[in-house]
Amino acid sequence: MNTKLNMGWALLLALCLWGCAEQNAGNGQNTAAVENQKAKEPQVMKNILFFGNSLTHGYGLSPSEAFPALIQKKIDSLGLPYKAINAGLSGETSAGGKNRIDWLLKQKVDVFVLELGANDGLRGIPPAETKKNLQAIIDKVRAKYPEARQVMLGMEVPPSMGGAYAGQFRVIFRELATENNMALVPFLLDKVGGVRSLNLPDGVHPNAAGHKILTENVWTVLKGVL
Repeated sequence: MNTKLNMGWALLLALCLWGCAEQNAGNGQNTAAVENQKAKEPQVMKNILFFGNSLTHGYGLSPSEAFPALIQKKIDSLGLPYKAINAGLSGETSAGGKNRIDWLLKQKVDVFVLELGANDGLRGIPPAETKKNLQAIIDKVRAKYPEARQVMLGMEVPPSMGGAYAGQFRVIFRELATENNMALVPFLLDKVGGVRSLNLPDGVHPNAAGHKILTENVWTVLKGVL
């Protein structure tokens, strides 16, 4: 009697194990099929809009040497689905940027990198006015694309503009970043500004070597956003 019971239990156990094995095999095949399908699906490309002046544009250089293009190379090397759009315009002020941004927002923006204010500083425009214009740009981007992440590239003016003015100018970028929950690059020209070997003969615009350092300054913060 006991032998028959033991044989029955053994048979039942074998059937259960066989069923589990079949189910696991089926689950494995389903998982593999899903992964294969995902691999075949094209990644949705997202846009990073670099909005600024000659520093973003890459004044005096070929487009491939400007820091947005070098950022694109880093993105491509990591296989990230982002396209860097260089919307830099030489001579642009914060007021000019406020008027120009609407046209650029016709294309989808997923990450917005704001680099403006340097020309304001060189012209002695009151920092409060610069801050107001930059805030207007930030607001326009947020209104059109509320889910877009925003990054502020900070700037400083030469000491020749006066210590009081330089101090007031410097803080507006940090204040805007804090008030708008933006990632902040404290000073775009860190390790480049004032270094003769890293700038063009005008002493203002970074050369190709300088833009490589700008790339690292920006990438240190931007990589966390992406």
